[in-house]
Amino acid sequence: MNTFVLKLIALISMIIDHYGAIFHEDIMIYRMIGRIAFPIYCFLLVEGYYHTKDFNKYAKRLFIFALISEVFFDYAFYGKLGFGHQNVFFTLFIGLMAMHFIDNKEGKYKLDKNRVIILAIALASILFVDYTFMGIIYILAFYFNREYPSKKKFLNIGLIMLITNIISTTLIQQFSLLALPVLYFYNGKLGPKNKVLQLSFYIAYPLHLLIFYLIKVGF
Repeated sequence: MNTFVLKLIALISMIIDHYGAIFHEDIMIYRMIGRIAFPIYCFLLVEGYYHTKDFNKYAKRLFIFALISEVFFDYAFYGKLGFGHQNVFFTLFIGLMAMHFIDNKEGKYKLDKNRVIILAIALASILFVDYTFMGIIYILAFYFNREYPSKKKFLNIGLIMLITNIISTTLIQQFSLLALPVLYFYNGKLGPKNKVLQLSFYIAYPLHLLIFYLIKVGF
C-alpha cells in the first residue's frame, strides 16, 4: 500500500461522501464510506510534512488551494458564498502549521507545544473549518505517534480517534476508524509520482465540487 494508492482511496471515498451529502443526505452508506477519507489525508499530511523538501512551498500550496476551493465548497454545499463552514484544506493547513511550530527546528518561535496545540484547536473551532477541532486532534495524533512501532502507533491513534469521536460528533464518525487497517499496510513507498499527478490530486477537490454544484443546479 503506497502513497499513490492511499491518495486514490482517500479521494474516491471523499467524492462518495460529498455525493451523498449533496444529493442523498438521507442515505447513510455514502457518509459511512466517506469517513475513511479524512484520517488518510491526516496521515498523508504528516508524511508529507516529514518528507517535503520545501516546507514553505508545501504550506503555500495548501493555503492557495484552500482559498480557491472555498468558493466551490460553499456553492456545492450551501448554494452561496459564506463563512459558516470552511473547506478541509484549511483544516490541513492549520494542522501543518501546528506541526511546524511544535517542531520549532530553528528555535525561532517562543511558543511551547501545548500553546501551539491549544491555538490550533481554537483557530479550527473559531473558523469552523471542516472537522473543526476534531480534525486537528486527528492530525496531531498521527504526528505524535509517528515514530512508534506500528501496533502501538495505530492502537494509540485508534483510541484517540474513538474518544474524540464520542466527545465531538455523531455515531457515524466512528466509521473513520476503518481507515486505520488500510493505513496499517502502508509500505512507505511513493508509487507513481510526477508534478502532473501531484497537482491532479489537489485540483480534484475543487473540480468535483464544481461538477456537483453544476449537476445540483441543473446546468
